[in-house]
Amino acid sequence: MNQLIGLMLLLSVCSNQTLFAQASAELPQRPVATFSIVGYDPETGDLGIAVQSKFFAVGAVVPWARAGVGAIATQSWANTTYGPKGLDLLRQGLTAEETLQKLLAEDAGREKRQVGIVDARGNTACFTGTECMAWAGCKKGTHYTAQGNILVSEKTVQAMAETFEKTPGELADRLAAALQAGQEAGGDSRGRQSAALLVVREAGGYNGLNDRYIDLRVDDHPRPIQELLRLLNLQHAYSWLNVAGDRYFNKNDVEGAIQAAQKSVELAPQNADCYYDLAEYYALANCIPEGLETLKKAVEHNPNMKTMAKNDIYLENLRQSPEFDKIVK
Repeated sequence: MNQLIGLMLLLSVCSNQTLFAQASAELPQRPVATFSIVGYDPETGDLGIAVQSKFFAVGAVVPWARAGVGAIATQSWANTTYGPKGLDLLRQGLTAEETLQKLLAEDAGREKRQVGIVDARGNTACFTGTECMAWAGCKKGTHYTAQGNILVSEKTVQAMAETFEKTPGELADRLAAALQAGQEAGGDSRGRQSAALLVVREAGGYNGLNDRYIDLRVDDHPRPIQELLRLLNLQHAYSWLNVAGDRYFNKNDVEGAIQAAQKSVELAPQNADCYYDLAEYYALANCIPEGLETLKKAVEHNPNMKTMAKNDIYLENLRQSPEFDKIVK
């Protein structure tokens, strides 16, 4: 009897799972209700996208980019094949508009799509299908296109466009500022959940081995854009540490390394790594008081650095001071 009951329960579970799988397959996908901006910097060649949505992990769906090729945002009921296919078309020499028209021509669901494209020459193209949910639309300008759907109003894309045009600095900062302005102007009418920032640059990734210069994602957060801005600031801080090491220290320019590491500390005054690297450069320059004070701040923010400091050959000059033992004990 117990075996019979167990078999009946197993059949019931399997039946429910089959029904659930069938129902899931039949249900339409949620639209990626989103606002985004795609841009190009003619001075650096950077290409990128900033995006925010009331959608989990929007950075895994919307942004696509390749250095020297272009950047694409695909959203609404997003056709994610627009990313790789579009980049391949751009690489073949098609303009942003030509690429867009070819993608749309091959997509029976085109009227549900929203797309923004910038190519490596700064040409732009955007499209909002007639079946996208209101408010939906886009605004193009020199080297950028801003778009969104299920927005409070068109003020969101207008604010993104205006902010991108007037904001100085590198592309990542301009895109992030535009995204923040879009949220302040209304944003997604359903609320906030995730955000992402992708900027590509030739050999801009780790150790120069790929093009992912900046690749930041906030997958689930009550204030995703603010968190994205925090991460971008930290990204800049670590970039200065990389400059300190690669551009200066590796060329025996310790003074240059100190100045670059100081900028990282200014950007991230609560970050132990920034203080620690600066302490190393101070030690190598035989700036003992400055090195000890900076090392002290590093271990205050991260006590685990005490062990590393005890065996760090770059801190050898600091070890001669009794204060060093007090810091690392």
